[in-house]
Amino acid sequence: MNDAEEAAGLPKTSNYRYAKQVGNQLFVAGQVPHNSSAQLVGQSDPSLQAAQCLANLRQLLIVHRFSEVDIQQLTIYVVGEAANLTSAWSAVEQWFNRNVPPATLLGVAQLGYADQLVEIDATIIREVSE
Repeated sequence: MNDAEEAAGLPKTSNYRYAKQVGNQLFVAGQVPHNSSAQLVGQSDPSLQAAQCLANLRQLLIVHRFSEVDIQQLTIYVVGEAANLTSAWSAVEQWFNRNVPPATLLGVAQLGYADQLVEIDATIIREVSE
């Protein structure tokens, strides 16, 4: 992680890289539901966890001078039963004001942190005007 990411309030994580810009693309790591103190948000609540993942994604976009319109695709990973997927998806729809970019919603057995139910990955590409 770099100083700008830390200053923006993204959770400090050693040996972790949030993003790398290459030209008009921003390659991002999956966003997890941790607040700026690196504490899990919304234990047992996939909706709150999805919202935190998206808030972290927003901060990352700002730090690297991209915007939400540059989000071209999402992958949302959710642990648990169908109700968890529905809850996480509802939070994503709300965050994007029901105008979600192309997205894949996946049910998975486990994610990287204890009690983590949601992780969100994104494809970020700034359209180049001609």
